[in-house]
Amino acid sequence: MPLQLSGLPGLTKPGVCGLTVSRDHLTIVVPVAVAAALGTYLLTRYFSSQSSSKGRVNLEHNKDSAKVVHSFDVEDLGKKAVYCRCWRSKKFPYCDGAHTKHNEETGDNVGPLIIKRRDA
Repeated sequence: MPLQLSGLPGLTKPGVCGLTVSRDHLTIVVPVAVAAALGTYLLTRYFSSQSSSKGRVNLEHNKDSAKVVHSFDVEDLGKKAVYCRCWRSKKFPYCDGAHTKHNEETGDNVGPLIIKRRDA
């Protein structure tokens, strides 16, 4: 005998373990299931993008250090020094122009730090 809630007229669906499903059930369950599935999908996408390495700035340089710090004496710089700020340079900490590709891929606008000596 199919399962039916008292007071609710139902439709018997053959092949569904003999369950009785009413139109009222379908009008409630289907939108709730769709909203739950969509919400789960969106939350999964949001949280997976938060933890991905794409959000990280430094992807490869000195990863074993708690903090990457470089120090230079002004007297040792010469007339001009160009330093990487996108962390993508193969010559890090010096700029090799890798920020151009980084900016194209991410929509960012980062450029190098340029330090020049004033002519006295």
